[in-house]
Amino acid sequence: MDLHIDDVTLVYPDGESTLTAVDAVSLEVPAGTATALLGPSGSGKSSLLAVAGGLTRPTSGVVRIGGDVVFTPTTTPREATRARRDRIGLVFQQPQLIASLTALEQLELRAHVRGRRPSSARDHARALLDAVGLAGLEHRRPAQLSGGQRQRVAVARALVGRPDVLLVDEPTSALDHERGTQVIALITSLAAQEGAATLIVSHDASTLASVDTQAVLRDGRLATADALR
Repeated sequence: MDLHIDDVTLVYPDGESTLTAVDAVSLEVPAGTATALLGPSGSGKSSLLAVAGGLTRPTSGVVRIGGDVVFTPTTTPREATRARRDRIGLVFQQPQLIASLTALEQLELRAHVRGRRPSSARDHARALLDAVGLAGLEHRRPAQLSGGQRQRVAVARALVGRPDVLLVDEPTSALDHERGTQVIALITSLAAQEGAATLIVSHDASTLASVDTQAVLRDGRLATADALR
């Protein structure tokens, strides 16, 4: 399903005044495509991603998945948690893997939380680990994997529940250019394969050749959005 960010504004208290982190932004990400969100530090990229993932309530505006309104200024924490669990996959700057679990177990745990049957979840988990280039490494724990491999596990884990939306925050920040480009290409390929509407926050435009669309935020406002193909 498509991701729709409709006229979203996010205002934070800032001493005796306020700070507008996101200012009336509207953005659509079609299902099965990847949009990269660029902008200088402090432009509001991560704040917009937090609203899109229900981690922060918007001051105004709504977030929709398909025809369903999922996040609004009045969304409760319980409602937001349920929507994230059932419909959204999140990949953070750091993989945030559980040290005691193998790569396969990381995915199986996520699938269990989403309510997937163990047998079908394991098959899909193995297929995703194969797709991200980790076939044969499924029984390794995070300490036995490289930084790039851990990030690939995190991407696979976010997709194991077949979410409608995949949100990715600076996935290449700890990787060199070549590995960063490979990770972005992997994410865009899997987004198309899994049918997820994918929004990627990135600081490095040079790694984004494989995305479908780029959008640029400046001072909390959407500056440009250019279709790449």
